[in-house]
Amino acid sequence: ILLLFSLLLYLTRLKCEAGWEPHGGNCYYFNTNKSSWTDSRRSCVGQKSDLVKIDSREEQSRLRGLMEDDEDKFWIGLTDSGEEDEWLWVDGSALDQRFVGCEDTLVCLKNSCWYDRGCDYPQKSICEKTCLSCWRPMKVLKI
Repeated sequence: ILLLFSLLLYLTRLKCEAGWEPHGGNCYYFNTNKSSWTDSRRSCVGQKSDLVKIDSREEQSRLRGLMEDDEDKFWIGLTDSGEEDEWLWVDGSALDQRFVGCEDTLVCLKNSCWYDRGCDYPQKSICEKTCLSCWRPMKVLKI
């Protein structure tokens, strides 16, 4: 029981790395350096993450809440580079059509819908990784 309690305490105190924002079991990094979609993705991969895949309206709302400026635009992990208008996330999964409220998507905005932008255009980006790859152990209390 002590081992189980220690493990539970360990898991509940884990945090994201410095500069990353926690939410829902994931860590997010808002990269303010502007670069193309491909270079932004390469930067995320270099940090053992990938461009963000937005799985829910809650996650979308949380990300928008973390954006500083109403006009901020960020690359997300969605592309139709394989076939025009066939939108796929970086993990290969298709875009859930519940998220298509304006037009097809690629760039995330704070107070607006997502919108399509040429991949070479320099934008900020949002990286995402699961907390399993960014947790830091805390000291375990012994009872």
